Amino acid sequence: MSEGNPSIMEKAEARFVDKQKKTAERNKATAEYMSEAKAREIKTAKLRELRLAKEEADRVAEALNPTPKKKRVTKKAAAMEAKT
Repeated sequence: MSEGNPSIMEKAEARFVDKQKKTAERNKATAEYMSEAKAREIKTAKLRELRLAKEEADRVAEALNPTPKKKRVTKKAAAMEAKT
């Protein structure tokens, strides 16, 4: 009967160690995931800032140097140009 107890204790300790290992692995995986998510958020924010700055610079440049609008050619004007 004394031999049965140590094996039960050994099994319990083995299960406990396994649970600790799994918990440690899970915590490590969660930490990696959170780290990657944070890095992705930072990168996205940086890219968004760059895009918004470029769009604003483009708007300012367009306001300072507007592109000339093309004149619409009417059928009458086209016909007159064709005659000449």
